[in-house]
Amino acid sequence: IGLEAGAAGRREHSCWGASLPPHPEANPTFICLFITCKAHSGRVLSQYQQLRSQELLCDVLLVAADGTPFPAHRSLLACSSDYFWSMFKEHTQESQARRVVLPALSSRGLQIVLEFMYTSWLSLAPSTLEDTLEVASYLQVTHAVELCSQYMSDSLSLDTCCFFANMAARYGVPGALTAANSFIGTHMGELLGPVGDRVGLLELNLDSLQEALAVPEMPGVDELPLLLLVLDWLDSNHVSAVKSDLLLSRIRFGLVPPEVLSWLSSGRAPLRSPFVRSLVLKALRYHAQGPWQPLLQSPQTMLRASTTQVLLVGGSSQGGQPEGQVLAFFPCHRKLQHLTDLPCTVRHHCACTVGNFLFVLGGELMRADGVDDSLASNQVWRYDPRFRRWEMVPPMGERRAQFSCCVVNGVIYAIGGRRENGVPLDSVEAYDMRVGCWRQVAVLPCGMYGQACVAYQHNIYISGGIHSERHQSSKDMHRLDLCGPQWKKCAAMSIARSGHQMAALGTKLYVFLGMYELFSDIECFDPDHNEWSRLRPMPSDRFSYGLAPLEGAALLVGGRKWRDGQEVATANIIEYIPESDSWREVSRLPRPLSGTQCTLMLLSQHVNRDSRCSGP
Repeated sequence: IGLEAGAAGRREHSCWGASLPPHPEANPTFICLFITCKAHSGRVLSQYQQLRSQELLCDVLLVAADGTPFPAHRSLLACSSDYFWSMFKEHTQESQARRVVLPALSSRGLQIVLEFMYTSWLSLAPSTLEDTLEVASYLQVTHAVELCSQYMSDSLSLDTCCFFANMAARYGVPGALTAANSFIGTHMGELLGPVGDRVGLLELNLDSLQEALAVPEMPGVDELPLLLLVLDWLDSNHVSAVKSDLLLSRIRFGLVPPEVLSWLSSGRAPLRSPFVRSLVLKALRYHAQGPWQPLLQSPQTMLRASTTQVLLVGGSSQGGQPEGQVLAFFPCHRKLQHLTDLPCTVRHHCACTVGNFLFVLGGELMRADGVDDSLASNQVWRYDPRFRRWEMVPPMGERRAQFSCCVVNGVIYAIGGRRENGVPLDSVEAYDMRVGCWRQVAVLPCGMYGQACVAYQHNIYISGGIHSERHQSSKDMHRLDLCGPQWKKCAAMSIARSGHQMAALGTKLYVFLGMYELFSDIECFDPDHNEWSRLRPMPSDRFSYGLAPLEGAALLVGGRKWRDGQEVATANIIEYIPESDSWREVSRLPRPLSGTQCTLMLLSQHVNRDSRCSGP
């Protein structure tokens, strides 16, 4: 339709759309527009449906498998279905036939898909999905298949996920198949539980089961139930030895208790194939090398978790009552969960992780009633989250409290501290799990305690602390090159600190707060230029807090501050963001907490179904 338009523009209407095709010879005064009416296509389908309901102008009769006839219009069928397009446009016998028999299609599915062709509405339910998808796929009604895919992806639940995965695999619906496989993997713990659909898992197609077992995050799942599920699936579904081995390779045998693994491998045939047997033997060797386990981590021994969580190890509450718990803080959800109880109640201790094992070192032993025995400890405990158990490892050579520790290349370094009589220590010990004992390394320039330390680029840095030379907080910064024999002095901080924390964020070292006159100041150290710079102070003072570097930022957990001339514990977690030199509160603790030690660990997002505490 040619519409006259002046230079000022063109006429528009809400129900019309227009486009201007390029034409080099177009008259600038008269513009040829292609316009559409949005209601026209709907009206055409409505008229087609009315003709079909009255059986007017129908020129073909479709016959389902059970003999049910469906009158229809060739033109609409050809425009809606690639199958009919190919059938009717060619010079074939069916192109001229008045009656087309479809022996592979059910009448229920054909009825639903024909309704979609004539109305654009698709009626879907779990009870009719298979018939609908079968007909839509056979007739190549692509828009109906897409709607089925969207319906399955949006309707996944514990009751439907296995069924939808099988349907998507059978009829080649990749989007829904990927969504169903991911859902099954992330909800495997619930599916294996008392109200789950274990029968549905046993009927799952092989590819979906393999993909579900490869999901990186599998909350609340122990490996033994997964292994038993796969073995039962293999008993119910006959597959080749190669496919059986491929499926069992998705099991992390290092997470199965060794005694159970030995028993199962002797009695279940799929575990005795040469390939799987090699995986089982490797896992049993891993279990037999207890002290070395943190250094022997592989995909077969790592928890089914992909996110790093912050562990809060010990500490004390507002009234000084000791905390004998290890809590897990989930930054994504800003929640706390109880992970485990400490084997002994301590304060002024240290905590670190190696190979996703938690190590708790030294500190002052305390009775459960909070009474301080004033006995510094040299004990070292190791917690394995795979089997939720504590074990003692070789003790340190010195009893230490208010010391610092760090990990470099799988070796734990315990630095300085004080004995129970308050005497500062100048010794440094290293625990090499390959050797299985502690050894003395480079002695500190002087005895000190309350200092902070951090490992950065194969160097250990220590800052501040109370030194035996002056018996007061220090500004000193020292560095130990692990290839060298002694500590070297770096540029000093501008503020003397003790009881503070230090973290490596990016290419800089950050020193936070501590016990000194100005309780809220922060400094940044550039190791390349041996220079310090002052940063924006924290909004309020804080000391005796936990610190964890996480994703380029630093989390400060709990701590104590001064209020009306008294020390009070705080009940929040705040985050420092280096890029903007800014602070923000990220979560509240269930109660005030100070003196906790923080470290990072890969944990499933549901470490304990009976969570004892949670944050907002």
